[in-house]
Amino acid sequence: MGEVAAGQPEFGVSVKELQELMEQRGTDAYEIIQMHFGGAQELCKRLYTNPTDGLSGSPTDIQHRKEVFGSNVIPPKPAKTFLQLVWEALQDVTLIILEIAALISLGLSFYSPPPNVEGVHDEGEGQAGWIEGVAILVSVIVVVLVTAFNDYTKEKQFRGLQSRIEDEHKFAVIRGAEVIQLPVGDILVGDICQVKYGDLLPADGIIIQSNDLKIDESSLTGESDHVKKSESTDPLLLSGTHVMEGSGKMLTIAVGVNSQTGIIFTLLGAASDEEKEEKKRQKKADAASIEEGVQLNEVHSVNHHINPAKSDNDKKGVGELPEKKEVLTSLGSEKKEKSVLQAKLTKLAIQIGYVGSAISVLTVIILIVSFSVQTFVVEEKVWSAFYINYYVKFFIIGVTVLVVAVPEGLPLAVTLSLAYSVKKMMLDNNLVRHLDACETMGNATAICSDKTGTLTTNRMTVVQSYIAGHTFKTDPPHYDMLPPKSAELLISGISLNSGYTSKILTSGIPGDPPKQVGNKTECALLGFVRLLGKDYQPVRDEFTEETLIKVFTFNSMRKSMSTVVPRPGGGLRVFSKGASEIVLKKCSFILGANGKPLKYNAIDRALTARNIIEPMASEGLRTLCLAYKDYVPGEPEKNEVHYGIDTPPNLDDEDAITTGLTCIALVGIEDPVRPEVPAAIRRCQRSGITVRMVTGDNVNTARSIAIKCGIIKPDSDFLVLEGKEFNYKIRDEEGEVKQELLDKVWPKLRVLARSSPQDKYTLVKGIIDSKLTANREVVAVTGDGTNDGPALKKADVGFAMGLAGTDVAKEASDIILTDDNFTSIVKAVMWGRNVYDSIAKFLQFQLTVNVVAVIVAFLGAIIIKDSPLKAVQMLWVNLIMDTLASLALATEMPTSDLLKRKPYGRTKPLISRTMTKKHSWPFCVPADSHIHFTLLWS
Repeated sequence: MGEVAAGQPEFGVSVKELQELMEQRGTDAYEIIQMHFGGAQELCKRLYTNPTDGLSGSPTDIQHRKEVFGSNVIPPKPAKTFLQLVWEALQDVTLIILEIAALISLGLSFYSPPPNVEGVHDEGEGQAGWIEGVAILVSVIVVVLVTAFNDYTKEKQFRGLQSRIEDEHKFAVIRGAEVIQLPVGDILVGDICQVKYGDLLPADGIIIQSNDLKIDESSLTGESDHVKKSESTDPLLLSGTHVMEGSGKMLTIAVGVNSQTGIIFTLLGAASDEEKEEKKRQKKADAASIEEGVQLNEVHSVNHHINPAKSDNDKKGVGELPEKKEVLTSLGSEKKEKSVLQAKLTKLAIQIGYVGSAISVLTVIILIVSFSVQTFVVEEKVWSAFYINYYVKFFIIGVTVLVVAVPEGLPLAVTLSLAYSVKKMMLDNNLVRHLDACETMGNATAICSDKTGTLTTNRMTVVQSYIAGHTFKTDPPHYDMLPPKSAELLISGISLNSGYTSKILTSGIPGDPPKQVGNKTECALLGFVRLLGKDYQPVRDEFTEETLIKVFTFNSMRKSMSTVVPRPGGGLRVFSKGASEIVLKKCSFILGANGKPLKYNAIDRALTARNIIEPMASEGLRTLCLAYKDYVPGEPEKNEVHYGIDTPPNLDDEDAITTGLTCIALVGIEDPVRPEVPAAIRRCQRSGITVRMVTGDNVNTARSIAIKCGIIKPDSDFLVLEGKEFNYKIRDEEGEVKQELLDKVWPKLRVLARSSPQDKYTLVKGIIDSKLTANREVVAVTGDGTNDGPALKKADVGFAMGLAGTDVAKEASDIILTDDNFTSIVKAVMWGRNVYDSIAKFLQFQLTVNVVAVIVAFLGAIIIKDSPLKAVQMLWVNLIMDTLASLALATEMPTSDLLKRKPYGRTKPLISRTMTKKHSWPFCVPADSHIHFTLLWS
């Protein structure tokens, strides 16, 4: 185990040398590692780490590494101080106008009219004239302080949420010869990290062992093509990039501010400061600040990883980093579309602004004209500068009418309601990453859900099997019951052709079932090995991960996994497992009752599908096929291939390697439906939400689970499609997706089986873009895989699985389900509707008073040539309504009654017809407006 020796406190490599290494790409990096450091193994020695056992984990060693190489933390942007927030609040245009008007009013209050001006001056009013100006200033100060305090609290909550998300992000690290899940902030230089499909790399490192590793480096290079990585071709892994395929081990050599992501964020901070200085010098209000791209107005990314940056593909080659300035400029350039509620509030604010401005201007004009005519025409008085005081008051009344007309308390109500809901939703296993997702979920009309882990328990077990010509339905066979060759190949195939991170551990609680760690499907197979009376670990000990010759890892396109290992007696052995219909098509032989290979043709495959696979799938079981292929040095059997030392097989030719297989066994894996899911789906259906299942499983398995969940009912009109049939129905002759064809499919579609991530994205986009329904569809999607990212991004609300989800899926999501349970989605719907209704209640309450106050001011200007409500009175009423009403209405708890109504959809107005009638005072005076109007006039 790696640890700095007591008498040797200095490492054999410096931070600068490691940074310079990370600037290299491709084979150049490999050559430098070999020439300057003596290879990856020698670099491990220089960093006092062990490539197999990792760091020792001793406190002194950890502390020393932090002092020399730093921690894996990128310091967040400093929070705005309370005074900065006060200054920002003071920038509001209406408040500035009020401040100026109040100061003019205050100045004029100390001006006495000349002796020849009669009838315009009240002695008592003159003595108290300063009160109105001061009162307006005081009310402005209170509004500013309340706004600043709210923003301060909001930012504090955001940072708390960001911290929570970062704490949730852990990575597999080897320490003390054991694999542990370590918070990414605790990863150090010298740590050996296990890298696998779906990971978001938390630090820079070099590969010391890899299996079919492909990385998405678009976040740094702008290139969308996946980069193939290996120890000898391109051994560098960069923080902030995504593992799209394969697995491996990485030696960490740069963390925190010294990593590539950290360097960019450091430059980002410097660029932000320069931009601010430039803005100050040029005084351009519209100058674009890079800071805006990364400010924390929403919790946007896990662990401060940067967004994908775009670059010119013609100018940049794969693996070539763009200029740092290009990366910085692109940050924050992509704007997230407005949420459903944001869009409605924006539209409402514009409408209210137009009406308020019109009434405000009209009020000022009427007051000025009527006063001028009365004073200078009818009464024929002489002009004096003192009269300016009256015009200022008229102007203040006009501005105040505008202030009262616009419900400034709305942002406060929205923020309070969202912040309160987000905090409470954490208790309901919903970790909200984007605040607007909370209220958008309340308008959801459709949920496209995964099957595994969301609708089911994700605790898989093999309950049926077909081995050596026999079907075992109730009890699993014992090892001794099977032909020796079949049994030996079955045990070896499962043990070796699985991720070594997948394990079965004994539960620490007596009576509890064993703990499944890693991929749940592989855990089911490893559990099956134990049911056969054997253990997978001795096989893995004999063939360590480093001895595996080639691994074709599972992905959504292959739907299978294959591993090439040394064959006992010489040659190679290929093990393959995957979806039964996929792997069986590659099988030319099958092991019979005596363990000997039999010819296996298309007719045999059809019989197997009808007699074995379909009955298993109809019971809701996931069916897998396990197969193998031998390359032998001598004379091959009929199911073997000759292995020549001079002509070895091309291991990069996957099709050649994984065809001509021999089927060992078929297994049926059960993943029980969560007991609470059927009731949750019924609640969704009653509340007007359509639930669809989108899964990669067999169509019969998917249909069976959908019936058990209640997604489809035998007497209803529904569609159950496979991915191929779905694409056939929605594409034209040229293969293009047509919305009109999609509109014929999605309304009745309830199950999409054997679907690819592209199919999922196409379905989600089609439903969102469809105009079939009057109020348009609002779609929520669940996903756990790396390739679910596009669909999660496209959806109005994307739910990622907190337990089974990859880092990439979590980053693309809006809400993380910490328990991977569908019932938590239903709770999110309830909270979302509660937010929406709370804001609607606040609008109804405030607009009732606002409409009355504006009408009183307007009618007063016409009838009595003055406003019955003084400016300061309207401001204080407005302020009290804004704050207290927001607090009261924004913090209501949701009730189950919220799920008894239909969703509002995307386009239904925020102000309903009933609310419009209540506020149309001149035509329909309700009790609340009548009472307010009478009180204000009296």
